[in-house]
Amino acid sequence: MLWQALMVSFIVSVALAWCHANTASQHLHGLLGTAERWISGPHIADPSTEDESARGAEGIELLVPIGLTTLWPASWFVTVSLSARRRRRRHARLLDLAGRPVPELGVMVLDHDTPAAYCLPGRPGRVVVTSAALRSLTPAQLQAVLAHERAHLTGRHHLVSATGEAFARAFRVLPLARTAREHMADLLEMVCDDHALRSASARTLAEAMCEVAAGGSPQSTFAAGGTAVLARLRRLLRPSAPLSRAARWAIVLLGAGAAALPYFITCGPVLG
Repeated sequence: MLWQALMVSFIVSVALAWCHANTASQHLHGLLGTAERWISGPHIADPSTEDESARGAEGIELLVPIGLTTLWPASWFVTVSLSARRRRRRHARLLDLAGRPVPELGVMVLDHDTPAAYCLPGRPGRVVVTSAALRSLTPAQLQAVLAHERAHLTGRHHLVSATGEAFARAFRVLPLARTAREHMADLLEMVCDDHALRSASARTLAEAMCEVAAGGSPQSTFAAGGTAVLARLRRLLRPSAPLSRAARWAIVLLGAGAAALPYFITCGPVLG
């Protein structure tokens, strides 16, 4: 949540900087009010007056940079999502040809000598394991792996991943973009580890991760081995103290307020 809040905060900052460059004569604290007047202007304002015409022109000057700044990463999100969907559909067709369903486990099995497990988002989402994984994993380890993969599907993590990828492509030279994409991928795996721990022990999940870590996964899928395996193993086997309720609420409030923070900082001198 915090990484996504930082991305939104950056986009808001760019939009405000563009607005400031286009309307340097006025302070940005009038941004929201002017935009609101421009949106509601056609049935409230009198277009015959120069004052209202100036307000409409100012509203356009303010909303155009905001729209363009938002449209750029949004267009990349659509591009990334559509490309990933095409890859997943192509992979699903291959699974239908090469795999065999196992209804009692709710998985698709591929005959392969390397232990591996991954999920394929979509409608319907699929969990895929290799025949080697079925042979090498104990029943408890297999259930832990399946719980991890199903958490990716139920959490719709492919959409979260697409936001990080789209932001990284939209702002390639920005260190925040590259770092956010990498860390969000690792954190998504940790989120699914926590879901798996509801029905399995940390040792069981760690052992299962080690078994399938070398298997890898196709593009646009999530693997149980996943990224940052060593960091995840340390987190499982040497867990730190959980955050207090106050700390959790502070993080939530920080994330929720990050997008609005640039606006209030910009308006600080007027508000003061």
